[in-house]
Amino acid sequence: MALKSAAMSDHETQLSPRSGEQIVSTLRVEVVDGPDKGKHVIGGDVVSVGTARDNALAVADFTVSRYHLDVSVRPGGILVSDLGSTNGTYIGAVRIERAIVPPGTLVKLGGTTIRFDDAVRRAVPVLPGGARRELAGMIAVSPPMVRLFADIERVAATPTSVLIVGESGTGKERVAEALHARSSRAKAPLVTIDCGALSSSLLASELFGHERGAFTGADRQHKGAFERAEDGTVFLDEIGELPAADQSSLLGVLERRRFRRVGGSSELPVEARVIAATNRDLRAEVNNGRFRQDLYHRLAVVVLRLAPLRERREDIPVLVEHFARELGAAGSIETVFGAEQLAAWQKHPWPGNIRELRNAVESALVVGPQPMGSPQPVGGELPTPALGAPGLPGDTGDQPLLPYKDQRAAVVREFEHGYLTRLMAQAAGNVSHAARIAKMDRSHLIDLLHRHGLKG
Repeated sequence: MALKSAAMSDHETQLSPRSGEQIVSTLRVEVVDGPDKGKHVIGGDVVSVGTARDNALAVADFTVSRYHLDVSVRPGGILVSDLGSTNGTYIGAVRIERAIVPPGTLVKLGGTTIRFDDAVRRAVPVLPGGARRELAGMIAVSPPMVRLFADIERVAATPTSVLIVGESGTGKERVAEALHARSSRAKAPLVTIDCGALSSSLLASELFGHERGAFTGADRQHKGAFERAEDGTVFLDEIGELPAADQSSLLGVLERRRFRRVGGSSELPVEARVIAATNRDLRAEVNNGRFRQDLYHRLAVVVLRLAPLRERREDIPVLVEHFARELGAAGSIETVFGAEQLAAWQKHPWPGNIRELRNAVESALVVGPQPMGSPQPVGGELPTPALGAPGLPGDTGDQPLLPYKDQRAAVVREFEHGYLTRLMAQAAGNVSHAARIAKMDRSHLIDLLHRHGLKG
C-alpha cells in the first residue's frame, strides 16, 4: 500500500478504486530546507526538479542545476535519477546517480534539501481481463503503454511540438507515426530525418533543401524535409545527435517559422509540425552544454516517454505473439516456442527493448530456441546458402540436405536478400518509403539492410 505523507493537506486524501479503475501512486515532492522551503508539488509519473521554469518543481537555488534530477514511483520505492548535475545529488554523505529509496528519504542538491513521499492521488481506467490495445501498429496491455496511447490520442489533435524520449529500440518512430496518423495532417506527408546518420554538411540540405550550384555536386534543386512535408509532419529522429551549428540553424527556423534553401535567397514558410525523438536525456545535455536550452524548449512543448520493455513485462507475451504471426508462424506461442523459451524471454532484461525481442522471436523461428545471452544468428551472419532439396530456392538437385534449422535459415536469407533488393529498387532507395511499402518498422528494415550489405 502506498504511504501517505504526514505533511499532506486535507484535500490530498486517498482514493478508493471503482469498478474498472486502478489507483496509481504519484509523488509529493517537498522542499524542506533551502531558499524555497515549504514549496511542494504533487506530480504524475515523473517529477523533475531544477531551476529551469519547465521543471515540475522549479527552485531558485543557484547551486541547483537547470535540470537537476527526476523522481518517479517504482514498485520497490522511489527512483531518484541525477541528470548530470554540476553539484551532484546526495543522500547523507553519499553522492548518487541513480537509486531507489523509500518514501520519506531526504535528498540534498546544492543548498536545497527535498523529501519525496508517495501520494495516492489518481484513479485510471484499466482494461478488462488484460485486453490488449492497438494503436498505429503498436500493441500493449501494460498500464504505462495504455496511458501513453491515451496521451497520443490527446496530443495528436493539437499542432504543438512533441519530444519523444525512450531507450533505443522502444518504438519512438512508431509513436511519431501514430501522432501523425491521428492528426488532421494525416493526408499530408510525414518526412523523417535521421539526425544521427547524416554529416553536418548534408544535414542542412536534407532539412532545408538546396539550390542548383549551391555546392560541389549540387547539379539540381533539392527540396528539404520542411518543404517536402508541406503542412504535414517533420520527424527529427535522434535529435540529440544534432551538431551545435545545426542546432542554431534549426532553432532559427522554428522561431521564425521560415527557412531558406542552402544557396537560396528567398524565404519559404514552415507549415509542418515538428516531432523529435531521442534516446538521450536532453536535459542532461543542456546541463553540460551539449544541447541548447532554447532549442530544447522549442521541441519539448509536450514530452512523451516510452518505458523500456523491462518495465512493462506484461507486454512481452502479446508482442511475441504479434511478431510470430507477422513472421508467418501458426499455432499458439506456447506450442511454437515452448514454455521454457517463453519463461526465459519473460525474465530477460532486454537492453535492446522491442527491437531485440523481435530479433529473438525471428531467430527462434529460423534456427530454434536458444539460451538468452547467446549470440543470435538473426542480427548477424546466417549460414551461407547451400540449398539442395527439391522445391527449395537455389535447388540444383545434387546438393546434400543441411540440418533443418540451417536449411531453413539459408532459405530465409536468400528470400530476404531478394525481397529487400526489389523493395529498395521499387522505393528508389528511400528507406522510409520502403518501410511503408513493406508495412515494416523502419528501424527493423535498416537492420535487415545492414545485415544483407544493402545499406552502407
